[in-house]
Amino acid sequence: MDLRTVDSKQTMRVLPQLVPDSACGRCDVCCRFPEADSFLRPYFTHQEITDAVALGVPDSFFPDTSGSQVELVKNPMDEGYLCPAFDSQSGRCGIYDVRPLDCQLYPLALMWDASGQEVLLGWDSKCPFMRDAVPRAIHEYAESVLGWVTTEGGLDKIAAHPHLVGRFQDDVIVLQALPHLTARLVPARVDARLRPLTPADAPQFAKALERAHVIGHDTPAAFAFPYHYIWTSLLPYWWMEFDHTLFLFAKSSDGWFMPLPPLGAGPLDQAVEQAFVMMQSWNGPSPVSRIENVMESQRQLLECGEIQFRQKDGDYLYPVGALAALAGDHYKSQRALCNRATREQTITVEPYRADDQADCVRLYERWVDQKRNGHLDQMGKLLLEDAEMAHRLVLHQHEQIGLSGMVVKIHDDIAAYTFGYWVTPQTWCILLEVADRSIPGLAQWIFRETCRTAMAQGATSINAMDDAGLPGLRAAKLAYRPSSILDTWVITRMTA
Repeated sequence: MDLRTVDSKQTMRVLPQLVPDSACGRCDVCCRFPEADSFLRPYFTHQEITDAVALGVPDSFFPDTSGSQVELVKNPMDEGYLCPAFDSQSGRCGIYDVRPLDCQLYPLALMWDASGQEVLLGWDSKCPFMRDAVPRAIHEYAESVLGWVTTEGGLDKIAAHPHLVGRFQDDVIVLQALPHLTARLVPARVDARLRPLTPADAPQFAKALERAHVIGHDTPAAFAFPYHYIWTSLLPYWWMEFDHTLFLFAKSSDGWFMPLPPLGAGPLDQAVEQAFVMMQSWNGPSPVSRIENVMESQRQLLECGEIQFRQKDGDYLYPVGALAALAGDHYKSQRALCNRATREQTITVEPYRADDQADCVRLYERWVDQKRNGHLDQMGKLLLEDAEMAHRLVLHQHEQIGLSGMVVKIHDDIAAYTFGYWVTPQTWCILLEVADRSIPGLAQWIFRETCRTAMAQGATSINAMDDAGLPGLRAAKLAYRPSSILDTWVITRMTA
C-alpha cells in the first residue's frame, strides 16, 4: 500500500510491513520485555484501546483509556513479561489487524535525541531482521513511512499522543530528523535550552540540590526529584541549566511557572530575577508567572519591594520516635486503632515488587470509591482525579525515580501500600499512602509501620507533606502532634 495515496486527514489503519512473517515467527524480541514497567511497552491511543478491548484484551491493562502504555503479564513459559495481546505458544499477536501505531512502526522507532530537543526516526538494531536487511531497503521503507508521518493526519495523531515518541536509545540507528513533528510537539519550546524532565535527570537534580545548599532539617518535601516527576503525567515539566543553576519549569494551560526556586550556588535573588524575566517573556502579561515552594530561609533573602509573597500550606514534620511508639494519652485513639487492626487481622508486610502493580491499581480504585462515598468535598474529589495518574506512574517507575515502597497483605491480598523517599539523610517523606478504608485501623497501622521502618534505617523525622487545604486531612495530621509545620511560599513579581 502506498501511504502517499492516503488522505492527509485520514487516520492510517495499517502501515506497510517490512519484516516478513517468516522472520517474525522466528523472532524472540518483539512483544517480550525484561521488566514489568519496561519503557519499551507499546503505547495505545484511545481508539486503539477500544479496538484492542473489542478483540478481547481486558481494559484493566490500560491505566488511562484516553491513551497509555499497556500493562504487561508474566511470561508463563520463560522469564520476563509479555504484551497481553501476545500468544506465547503460537508466537502471534491476537490483535494484529488492529495493532497500535507504535507496533506498526516497528522496527522503526520515533524517539527524542539525546538532548531531548529534536524528534528522530530510526531503526532498532535489536530487531534481528534489521541487522541482516539491506540498508537501501531500510531507507526506502523509512521513506514510505515518512509519507504518512509527515501528513497532517500523521502529525495530528502523534501530536495528540506525544508518548508515541520514546526516549533516546543509543542502539537505535538514526535515519532522519523530523523537524515538522518536533515543531508540532514542542510549539512552546520557547527556549532551546529547555529539556523535558525524565528519570535520567534525577542525578543532575540531586547535584543541583547539593550545590544550592538547601538540604537541612527544615527542607520541605518539594526539594526532591520524585516530588515533581510524579506529576509529569499531568503537566509537562521542563528544565534548563546555565550559570551553574538549574531552573525547573512546568507548563499549565495558563502558561509557564516554576514549581521550585532556582537551584544554584550563586545569589538566589539574581537567579530569581532571571527566572521571572524568562517566564514573563514567555507568558506575556498573564499573572501565571510564579515560583512555588520557596522556603522560609529563602524568603528572607528575597524580601524587596518587587516580590510579593503568598503563604502555602506547609509540610507536617514529626519526631519519628513518637510516631513509631504511639505512647501516652496524646496517641490513645491511634494506638487503639492499630491494636484493633493487629487483633482482627493477620497482617504481613513486604517490599513492593513489579508483580504487585495490578493488585495495587485495583486497591487504589477501591480506595478512591471509598473516599468518594465518604465525606469528601468537591476539591477533594478533584485532587483524587489528579492523583490517579501519579499513583499509576509511581507503581510503574518507582525504582527509576528514587522511591521505595512496601505493601501490606491480609490473607495474601494487598490491602495497603506506601511509597516514600529521603528528603534529607535524617528525614523520610511519605509521598503516597493508600489503605483499604473498610478495614478499621489499617491506615493507622501502616503509618506507624512506615515510621518504625524509617527509624530503623536512621530517620529522626517524618515529613508527611501538606494537607492540600482539606479540613479532614488537616485534622488527621494535627492529631499526630507535629513538631513543626514547614512554611513555604509562592512568589510573584510586581509588573509596571
